[in-house]
Amino acid sequence: MSAKVNDNIFQSFKDLEFKDTISHQCGVTMNDSVEARAIAELMATKPGIRVTYLPAMIRIDGEGKIEFKMDEISEALGREITAQTFEIATSTHYGRMVTIDENTVVLFGNMDEVMAFVAHA
Repeated sequence: MSAKVNDNIFQSFKDLEFKDTISHQCGVTMNDSVEARAIAELMATKPGIRVTYLPAMIRIDGEGKIEFKMDEISEALGREITAQTFEIATSTHYGRMVTIDENTVVLFGNMDEVMAFVAHA
């Protein structure tokens, strides 16, 4: 599945049904910045990731799990970014954010998957 860019992820309230309110999605919202654009451009190349550019914000959304690799982001940005500065750059997130190690931050959209991960960590 190729990345989708600039698709509107929002639905009108009148178009929602109960089945639409349950999901395993996860994602981040960032203020539009040099860092955010580098992260968004990189993540748009990943399968199953949707990047949405809004006025002054960028959203990155995925289903199930999104893995952010600091070395890949650093290379795209042209300077080092750490897991801690990544978390600062992401204004908000939804899903369970887990810092796996110094190089990897994962967002889990499925609570069962994060619980299985924690049980084996």
